[in-house]
Amino acid sequence: MTGRRLHPAWTVLAASFVVLLVAAGIRATPTVMIEPLGEEFGWGVDQISLAIGINLVLFGAMAPFSAALMDRFGVRRVAVVALAAMAAGSAATIAMTSLWQLDLLWGVVIGAATGCLSSPLAAIVATRWFVARRGLATGFLSAAYASGQLVFLPSLAFTTREAGWQWAAALVAVAAAVCIPVTLLLIRDHPADRGVPPFGGTRVEPPPVVPGNPFARTVLALRDAAATRIFWLLAGTFFICGATTVGIIGTHLIPAAHDHGIGEVQAASLLAVIGVFDLIGVTTSGWLTDRWDPARLLFCFYALRGLSLFFLPLVLGETALGMAAFVVVFGLDWVATVPPTIAITVSAFGRERAGVVFGWIFAAHQLGAAASAWAGGLVRASADTYVPAFLGTGLLGVAAAAMTLGMGGARRGPRIATPPATTTVT
Repeated sequence: MTGRRLHPAWTVLAASFVVLLVAAGIRATPTVMIEPLGEEFGWGVDQISLAIGINLVLFGAMAPFSAALMDRFGVRRVAVVALAAMAAGSAATIAMTSLWQLDLLWGVVIGAATGCLSSPLAAIVATRWFVARRGLATGFLSAAYASGQLVFLPSLAFTTREAGWQWAAALVAVAAAVCIPVTLLLIRDHPADRGVPPFGGTRVEPPPVVPGNPFARTVLALRDAAATRIFWLLAGTFFICGATTVGIIGTHLIPAAHDHGIGEVQAASLLAVIGVFDLIGVTTSGWLTDRWDPARLLFCFYALRGLSLFFLPLVLGETALGMAAFVVVFGLDWVATVPPTIAITVSAFGRERAGVVFGWIFAAHQLGAAASAWAGGLVRASADTYVPAFLGTGLLGVAAAAMTLGMGGARRGPRIATPPATTTVT
């Protein structure tokens, strides 16, 4: 606040939250369509899971390039183009009749478009607009893209059940279109565009002009980051983060619950409740990251996630109290790993490259999610149960906790070289 005036950073934060929430909800829409598409077209769970896997791979692969594009062309322009692609892709699926169209539209088009509006956007907005409360801002935006894919699901599942999956596709197309004017009116690229310093900062700095090819810059950032040990630890643990959340639970909890006699709307409501507790968990994680060692936080979060996945097969469809306990614990932990991971990334690689480097780390997250989504479908098709998939991803969570033990002192680690950027003259 400046006097009684709200700092523009909070307006940008709120608008970015809405955009991330909607983009995440659109990306997760195929989850509620697994059963309806199978019934209408005769497609198997493994076939539909492949389309979801393509979606997740491109969602992650676009992340580092979207960060470079935002540095080069601005957050607002990239967001508007991505939202328009989401609206068009979602609307086009209403006329879908073949499996290849599912792979193309929900896999390629929407996967790539939503990848432009994901975790790197949270990192860029928090890093540019906040000096104070940066961890809290990161946690808030991380909650948006994580919870969006969950809180939308009950309404989408209800719409799919009562009116058909085509209406669910139309609903998310309209949501993407509505976000376009929100982006144009409320989001700005840099604090200097509003003539203010970042929240908690002391002076207005002109935004850097990033010259050159954004794609080449992205590849160079990966080359430099890949020469460091901390990058591989962060990418490896985030690969497991994706496998243990979006990949297995976000994609397969609804059909797994259906196997145990739980209806799709009720199962989607379980994911929505996970999303509600995720808002609490990831925001708290951001607050804690401003105060505690992020590597130690990551150890706790991954260990808890692994144990909760071991617990799930014991209670799924068996006890309401046990499922309630799982939903609360897993929800609090869903993406609590994001704020400390971003904090270590900024510390290790510097503010200038943090967005692009974290984009590559997030790409690893989505590769893990895609692999887990695809493998979960294969396990279900071959074993006629999801239990081995849940136990396997639980082991991965424990392995990630062990990997964080190698991140000690990451805040004091060496930073990779950052090429100088020219600045505008004011």
